Amino acid sequence: MQNQYELLKNEIKTFREEGHKFFNKELSVGDFKKISGGMGVYAQRGGEKFMIRLRTNSGLLPLNQLKLTESFLTDFNIEKLHITTRQAIQLHDLSIDDVCDIMEKALNNGLYTRGGGGNFPRNVSLSPMSGVEKNEAFDVTEFANAISKYLMERITTYHLPRKLKISMSSSSTDGGNSTINDLGFIAKVENGDAYFDMYIAGGLGNNPEISIPYGKKVKPKEILYYVEAMVNLFMAEGDYNNKAKARTRYIPKRMGREEFLAAFDKHLEEVKNSKDLTLNLKATLSKTQETYTHSLAETPSLLHQRQDGLYTLIIHPVNGQLYHQDFKNLVEFLENNKNAEARLSMNEDIYVRNLTEEQVKELNEIVKNYNGQTKIRQSVSCIGVPTCQLGIEQSQTLLKNILTYLSDNNIKEDKLPSVHISGCHNSCGRHQAADLGFVGGKKKVGDALEDVFDIYVGGLVKEGETALGEKVGTIIMRDIPTFIGELAKKLENENMEYKEFIKNRENFLEVANKFFV
Repeated sequence: MQNQYELLKNEIKTFREEGHKFFNKELSVGDFKKISGGMGVYAQRGGEKFMIRLRTNSGLLPLNQLKLTESFLTDFNIEKLHITTRQAIQLHDLSIDDVCDIMEKALNNGLYTRGGGGNFPRNVSLSPMSGVEKNEAFDVTEFANAISKYLMERITTYHLPRKLKISMSSSSTDGGNSTINDLGFIAKVENGDAYFDMYIAGGLGNNPEISIPYGKKVKPKEILYYVEAMVNLFMAEGDYNNKAKARTRYIPKRMGREEFLAAFDKHLEEVKNSKDLTLNLKATLSKTQETYTHSLAETPSLLHQRQDGLYTLIIHPVNGQLYHQDFKNLVEFLENNKNAEARLSMNEDIYVRNLTEEQVKELNEIVKNYNGQTKIRQSVSCIGVPTCQLGIEQSQTLLKNILTYLSDNNIKEDKLPSVHISGCHNSCGRHQAADLGFVGGKKKVGDALEDVFDIYVGGLVKEGETALGEKVGTIIMRDIPTFIGELAKKLENENMEYKEFIKNRENFLEVANKFFV
C-alpha cells in the first residue's frame, strides 16, 4: 500500500499539471478551485498568480519551520507573508510552479499545505497562550497536536460536505475560539481532575451561530473519539447538495438541537465500539502563583506569563503583513534566544513567549518600527481585493486609511478597540466576533454605486459570554476613517473605554448615525 508521503508527493505532481491547464485557460475557475483548495492553494484574482497556505500546526512555529519559511521568501523573491486568522501563513503572488515547489519542499520538512482549504478538516486552532496563561486549567498544546496528527494521517481520505474547524482552548478566555467552531474543547479542572467542556456546530460567515454546549465532561485521553464522531455525523447529516447550507451549524437548525445532540451521541457510541482511539497523554494541571514579581507593566502588546518573571510579546504588523526583512530579523532573534518560542494567534499576531525582561527590551527594539502598540493598531483584516477572488472590497486599504487618518490628525487612540475587517461575508476577518467589525459590499447611494462596509458591534468570544456582533448600519468606505476619528474623540471626552461605552448602544449610535447611508 502506498504510504502517505508518497501519496502526497504524487498529488503534487498531478496538481502541477492541472495548474498549468488552468493557467492556460484549459480548466475553468470553478473546476480548478475544486482541486486547488484541498492542496492549500487558491488562484488570485485574474488567475495569473497564486496563493499557498502553510498549515502551521495550531500556529506552532518551531525554529526549523521558521527558517524554512524564510528560505521560501528568499528563494521565490516574496516581498512579505500574510498571517491568517486560522493560525497559518500565506504566501502570495506566486506562479503555479512556485507553489508546487514550495509544497514539495514543505512536505519534505514536515510542513503541510494539504487540507489548508477546500472541504477538509482545517488547521486545529489553539490558544496562543496555552501553557503560559495565568489561571489556565492545563496546557492543551499536545492534545491539539494529537488531533492534527490524526487528521493529517487521513487527510486524503476525507469527503466532507464542507470544511470542518476544530479548536482547543486552555481556559474560559477561549483564546482558540472554541465557542464559535464546528467542534471546540475548553480545558477545565474540578477537584484536581482535568477534563474538557465541549462545544459543537458553531461558526462564522453567512448565518453564523454560537456553538452548542455539549453538556457532558470529556476525558482528555478520549478526545479523538469525539473528533471522529463529529466527522461521521457531518458526513451522515451534512448537505452535499447545497453548498450554502453545508456547514455543521445548519444540521441542528434542521434536526433540532436535542435531536442533533442525540445523533452525535449515537455516532460517538459507534466509534467507541469500533475503534481504539484512546490517547496516551496526561493532562498536567497548570499552576498560577498568588503573587508575581514582573517589573514590566502589561500592555496590549506585552503579557505576563504564569511563569514568574517571564513575558509574552505580541507582534502585530499592519494587516497581518510581515515584510521579508522583518521576518528574517525575528527568525534570527529566535535562533539566538533558544528559550523563546513563537506561536501564531487568531488575530494575525505572532506571540513570542518565555521572554526575560532583557529579551523583551531587545525584541521590542527589533520590531518597534512596525509593531502595533495600541488595540486599534492590532486590528485585523482579511487579504481582500485586489488579491482574493471572492473579495468584494479593499479591506486592507480600509485599515491602512484608518490608521493613517488617526496619525495625520494626531487623534488619541488609546481607548479605541481593535477593528476586524472582512472584504465579504465569508468573515475571514472575523468581523462577527469583534468589538467593532466591518464587512464590505456595494450599495447604491443616490445615483452612485458606492464602496460600503456594514458595521457590526458587540461581538465577543469568551466562554459563557460569547456573542455575535449585531449589524447596526452601513457606512461609505471613504467616511469610515472620519467615523473612527470621531469615535476616538468621543471616548476621550467621556474618558471611557470602548467596551464600557458600547454597553449603552445609544452612545455608539450617537456617533455613528450621521455616517450611515
